[in-house]
Amino acid sequence: MKRTLIACSAALLAATAWAGPAEDQAALKLAAGAGCMTCHHIEPGAKGPNGMAPIGPAWRDVAAKYKSVKGAQQQLTATVLAGSSPYESHWKDKVSGLSMPPNKVAISQTDAAQLVSWILALEVKK
Repeated sequence: MKRTLIACSAALLAATAWAGPAEDQAALKLAAGAGCMTCHHIEPGAKGPNGMAPIGPAWRDVAAKYKSVKGAQQQLTATVLAGSSPYESHWKDKVSGLSMPPNKVAISQTDAAQLVSWILALEVKK
């Protein structure tokens, strides 16, 4: 439990140091409060626990993957709330987690949609 708390605190500090504009700060506060920063990072290349692959995909990678996908906003908001299937993972071999757990007890649909919108608007670095 103590290790998890330390890891969450470190992720929140790193994310807060990254954020610039007020909308970034608000989105990161929302993400931290819902527990998203435990598994996700903003920037690709971050390591997960014990130097393994990160648990979930970096949000810039999510933005790049879904940039031109029709209905991505609704699809990803539904995934945040309901979770994902380990049998349909399209992040295989890129993350150490098998699936995303359901989060509707941690975040409202409105907040999830707001967070997904912010993620999809992240600049994709080349």
